[in-house]
Amino acid sequence: RSAPQTQGNALFLIIILGIGGSFQSGYHITELSSPSPYIQSFINSSWCDRYDKPPPPQTVTMIWSLIVSMYAIGGLLGAVSVKFLSRRLGRKRAMMCNSFISIIGAGIMLMSKQAKSFEMIIVGRILFGYSSGLGQSVHLMYLVEMSPRKIRGPVTLTFVTFISFGKLTGQCFGLSEILGRQDLWNVLLCVPACFSAVQVIALPFLPEAPRYLFIEKGDDKACKKALQRLWGNGEYKQEMDEMLTEQVALESAPPKSPLQLLRDRTARWQLITMSTIYSCNQLSGMIGTFSFDIFLKAGIPKDKIRYVTLGLGVSEILTSIVCGLLIERTGRRPLFWGGYGVMSASWVLVTITLNLKHLGNWVSYITAVLIILFIIFFRGGPGAVTATLNSELFIQSDRLAAFVLMGLQRWFMEAVLGLIFPFLIVCEQATRFNLLYTFFVLPETKGKTLLEISEEFKAITVCGKSFSEEKRAETSHVLPNTLSAVASIIEHREKCKSLHPLLL
Repeated sequence: RSAPQTQGNALFLIIILGIGGSFQSGYHITELSSPSPYIQSFINSSWCDRYDKPPPPQTVTMIWSLIVSMYAIGGLLGAVSVKFLSRRLGRKRAMMCNSFISIIGAGIMLMSKQAKSFEMIIVGRILFGYSSGLGQSVHLMYLVEMSPRKIRGPVTLTFVTFISFGKLTGQCFGLSEILGRQDLWNVLLCVPACFSAVQVIALPFLPEAPRYLFIEKGDDKACKKALQRLWGNGEYKQEMDEMLTEQVALESAPPKSPLQLLRDRTARWQLITMSTIYSCNQLSGMIGTFSFDIFLKAGIPKDKIRYVTLGLGVSEILTSIVCGLLIERTGRRPLFWGGYGVMSASWVLVTITLNLKHLGNWVSYITAVLIILFIIFFRGGPGAVTATLNSELFIQSDRLAAFVLMGLQRWFMEAVLGLIFPFLIVCEQATRFNLLYTFFVLPETKGKTLLEISEEFKAITVCGKSFSEEKRAETSHVLPNTLSAVASIIEHREKCKSLHPLLL
């Protein structure tokens, strides 16, 4: 099999992972915006059919709030189960299991209209949230564990591209000319299940994540075969040696639970970094989620806002692709602090133009341009690079626990921020803080192994003292012993290869 054909396998796997992973989350973010009045009308009519009287207005509001918020609750449950399912089933089968959950949720949602049951909509939303919470983390892990170091950045950034593609698809299908109508709202909510079904059919024919096969399953032959099926014929000695180093390190440092990771001083800076960046990104992401309300407040005509948001969706996809092409050239840090810098400046100007919109309609369009600029630089900068950084900061023994902790934070903040909306000032302050943090504290991760990145974080000091100073003194023998063991294993493999060319 030629190299172009096998690299086509990698592209095919990236697409299959995307449509069953982060695409689902992006779609569910925008799917409720168009059919919301139809769903509330359905709640009212089903209540009348059941109790022969209209429901109190506060009851409809409460049920609608449950439908919206249960998605985040499901996401929290999905994030908690990442460690158990991905380790027990492997990355590939965990993704397939996740797709089955999405299909079941879609079936319940589709039948809710005929059954006249708003409770079924709530159950469907919980399953959609669970699928998104689990699928996002497993999708990202699969990407980083299948990609060679030189192209790890562009490969993992496809995670963000599919989120933007899902959001745009939800906006398009939500148009009244397509599925955003009263008789088809339940079909609109079930569209992602079609992509989940494609993933269930295709994944069995594609390889498991090579890094998972080598480090966690100890099967170096299956790992090498998976790499060759994905990226073409080759020895992949550099990748195999890197995995071997992590495997030996993993034997001296077993996988941690989320609570153990929180207590581990050697991973403290990684956790602080990801928590800080996630918090700011959640606040910045809310600008995109509530863009309709912001454009309306800015003075854009209501009938033109949906076309602006569609154009914004296309821009998000294009900027995430451009970011994927740039990330291995510029590195991670410039995309972070450069993006935060433009975002901070844009939001200062938005605050000014919102107070000057009485001067004329032209001010409203300047405000819209500034908001679009804010969202584009967020999606093409910090919003995109965070996916890569999250997978690079933690070694194999810490990664699953880190995904659980970051997933819990992401979904908890999404549930809270969906209920409160005082982000116009907070967002600006958080963006400025992250600009300074990523410029002065965050180390560059481009082209480095996961162990090298871990050592860079251990070297960070505050007032002349690092979090891991005491821990390094206690375990100073671990790294030399690990490197010695790796060198012995590599030397033994080379001798075996010289004796028999087919033997690894």
